[in-house]
Amino acid sequence: MTAVAAPLILSFDTATRYCSVALTRGGIGDGEVIAAVSLALEVTHSRRLLGLVEWLLDQAGVALKDVEAIAFGLGPGSFTGLRIGMATAKGLCHGAGKPLLGVSSLDAIGCGIDSNELICAVLDARKKEVYSCFYRRRADGLIAPCSEPRVSSPSRLADTINEPVVLAGEGVGAYLSVWREHLGAGMRIASARYHYPAAEMIGLLTAQQYRAGSFLDLDLAGPLYVRASDAELSLVSPIMKEA
Repeated sequence: MTAVAAPLILSFDTATRYCSVALTRGGIGDGEVIAAVSLALEVTHSRRLLGLVEWLLDQAGVALKDVEAIAFGLGPGSFTGLRIGMATAKGLCHGAGKPLLGVSSLDAIGCGIDSNELICAVLDARKKEVYSCFYRRRADGLIAPCSEPRVSSPSRLADTINEPVVLAGEGVGAYLSVWREHLGAGMRIASARYHYPAAEMIGLLTAQQYRAGSFLDLDLAGPLYVRASDAELSLVSPIMKEA
């Protein structure tokens, strides 16, 4: 497949209760958002994702065969939501013969914030824990991750921060009292537009992967869970748990 300078990418994210779908052309710095829609209705992603994809393509006047690739938020986030997103992305790729791309759902938050300060994207992991990843501005001016995604208690995460920081993501509001207690005046909260992973950022971020031919294997690709599921934990023996 011959790479194009400004790939047309259909992207979506289902890591949180928000279902976000977008159509983008090109990447960070040289791309554009053609269309985007996000919903936070109390309806499962399995009942609305394909409908949103079809509606968005129709409104943009674009057929699925016309897009160069399909990208989705790898997570971390809701295990059920991630499985639905991955299955949908793989199904569309198989059906339309398109390559699969993916990027961390935390990157879809953190990489979109314009700041010279340390940035921390935070998603609620339930069980009194959060998923997080740190970001900084690179020498080329772009915002990029400077840590690996992790899961921890909010207080433990806050204790690792010893400089001014911009917090973003739904995990901020869920544990606001913790952030205020531990970070105080050194904390700044990003605007509401960074409350959830935006599909348009996923499309723009994965354009570089497309240009490099870095496609995900349709058979082997899986979500970025970060934390083991309850089903997996139930398989761990008592001896292993105590180790």
